[in-house]
Amino acid sequence: MAEDIKLNEPQKKYLLQLARTIVEAKVTGKPISVDPPQDAALFQPSGCFVTLHVDSHLRGCIGTFQADGPIYQTVREMAQAALQDSRFLHQPLRKDELNRLVIEISVLSPLSQTDDPLSLELGKHGIYIKRGHQSGCFLPQVATETGWTKEEFLSYCCTHKAGLPREAWKDKQTTVYLFTAEIFGEGRE
Repeated sequence: MAEDIKLNEPQKKYLLQLARTIVEAKVTGKPISVDPPQDAALFQPSGCFVTLHVDSHLRGCIGTFQADGPIYQTVREMAQAALQDSRFLHQPLRKDELNRLVIEISVLSPLSQTDDPLSLELGKHGIYIKRGHQSGCFLPQVATETGWTKEEFLSYCCTHKAGLPREAWKDKQTTVYLFTAEIFGEGRE
């Protein structure tokens, strides 16, 4: 299993600037010109999510758990994909919103299957719930933002994200994974 990536401030700044460059280029229709990073740490493979907020409202959040390529390429791909978040296709990000856009990146640890979903630590662990072809996830910060209990966190992921019954997380046919994330964003310390 791959190890967690620990990023320093310049690396985080590079990834945030990369995500912003991609988003702004796509929204304005300008060509994308980004040089690969000089920092070898940014070539480590890792999954990540890129989240877009405008005026504190979610406008896109797309990610992948797959650690197939370098983290900088994954951030680039997810920043572009966040603009295509199906929840917001009727309301695409506009040029006049770019100055109010705040980008957040969550660099993910590898998934760890658990037989005890209630062992999760709210605010520390994210969850990925899967049964058959249905799946859903919540990033760790969702628990903090909503104030949900562990049971609510798991149940809402089942119903709102995976399209499963509320207590599917208790069923042995459902697989629950935990993960952590290094979360950083524009305007965050």
